[in-house]
Amino acid sequence: MAHPLAAPLLSGSRRALARAITLSESTRADHEAEAQQLLAEVAPHAGQSIRVGLTGVPGVGKSTFIEALGIHLADAGHKVAVLAVDPSSARTGGSIMGDKTRMPQLTVHPGAYIRPSPASGNLGGVARRTREAIALCEAAGYDVVLVETVGVGQSETQVAAMTDLFVLLTLPNAGDELQGIKRGIMELADLCVVNKADSDLKSAIRAQTELRAALNLLTPHDAPWRPRSLRASALTGEGVPEVWDVVLEYVQEVDLETRRRTQTAQWFDELLREAAWRLFRNGLDGHKLRELRADVEAGRLTAIQGVAALTAG
Repeated sequence: MAHPLAAPLLSGSRRALARAITLSESTRADHEAEAQQLLAEVAPHAGQSIRVGLTGVPGVGKSTFIEALGIHLADAGHKVAVLAVDPSSARTGGSIMGDKTRMPQLTVHPGAYIRPSPASGNLGGVARRTREAIALCEAAGYDVVLVETVGVGQSETQVAAMTDLFVLLTLPNAGDELQGIKRGIMELADLCVVNKADSDLKSAIRAQTELRAALNLLTPHDAPWRPRSLRASALTGEGVPEVWDVVLEYVQEVDLETRRRTQTAQWFDELLREAAWRLFRNGLDGHKLRELRADVEAGRLTAIQGVAALTAG
């Protein structure tokens, strides 16, 4: 029997899309099974969008830049979905979910859909079910999907494994060329954009030049794509159309089909590790686990010895 959300989702219903993403994010076993049924039904209609991941340090203006880019695309006739991941509190688990308030114009644009989701402790700057959300947005007819990470530094790497192009936003005066090379995240960037260039044009030009040099050093000579560095101002809109021009150039030059197949295989491996850990955890002797944890806390065993004793049976 067809899932009741499938038909309205494929017709572009925002309400159905919101409910479908909520269903996919649920951790209840029955909801997970229902979500997988829905995803299987709409999967043939997914995969037709351009997926762009965007990250950067807090204060770089990610939300403002995404709004400027989203409005530029929506005004040009694209259907734009924005998946914004908000950091969750390590103490309460709650999230502010404030990204929509930073995109007031895009939020009300008829050609755009914004969905904030909590990171919920998931590492890598994205939510646990962001991949499923991308597929659901594509099935609903969105041809551009922008994924905004939480923006906490060098761990923002998982988004590069689920998008076609990975954009790193930086600021004027954000560090010299050597500092840029030290950032491991730059090895994954397909495009670096110096945002807020209007605040200090001279520094922005210097940062763009230094980023270009760093990217050249980090990119293998036989790479199918040479990462670019641009400067832009989300506030004035200057440079935003040029960013999209580079995205389109990238899509033409890179074998996206192969990239996505590799990403799907990586996704399978991640889910397999998650399932294996769940099976292992469910089969543990709770009493023995508590004893070993106490021994480690008391210093009678090292953490490595405690894990070795647990896995040795």
